[in-house]
Amino acid sequence: MRRRTFVVAPLVVFLTLPLLAFEAGAYSDRTGIYARVDKVVLEPNATAPERIQIWGAFALARKEDRNTYDPAQRGYLYFSCKPGKEEICRKEWADLKAIAGTGQVLGFGGRNQPRPRVRKAEEKAADPDEYPVNFGLVKMGDRDSDYSPVRELKSLPKERN
Repeated sequence: MRRRTFVVAPLVVFLTLPLLAFEAGAYSDRTGIYARVDKVVLEPNATAPERIQIWGAFALARKEDRNTYDPAQRGYLYFSCKPGKEEICRKEWADLKAIAGTGQVLGFGGRNQPRPRVRKAEEKAADPDEYPVNFGLVKMGDRDSDYSPVRELKSLPKERN
């Protein structure tokens, strides 16, 4: 009898774990911001930035629905770095600067983090939001283009400077 329990219990766990994993991942998108970055401004300078302006188009996560995003809007996000996270911020900011203007859509930040404000182009940069250090920047490839926030950002016409 002990041998049967020893064999059956792991078999049941082995067969049900994939179902549980599928259920957990099927209904939640943890990304807080999808973006198509046109340009990046580092303040006060590119050598030791303390703040960043990320200009482009953004689809922000809605907290009330794990898979819903606001319609894409143009403008800029303005961030400062949380004390103690400067090295991580500067690395991600360098990556954002490198990707700016390429048309690449990326995801960053987390849905459970404070939601930044998309500022209008004519709005003066003041009172930055805290940069959402989370899981890094994730490039959205062609296989992700059917996902509505990514599809919407990719379909926007390029901004004229």
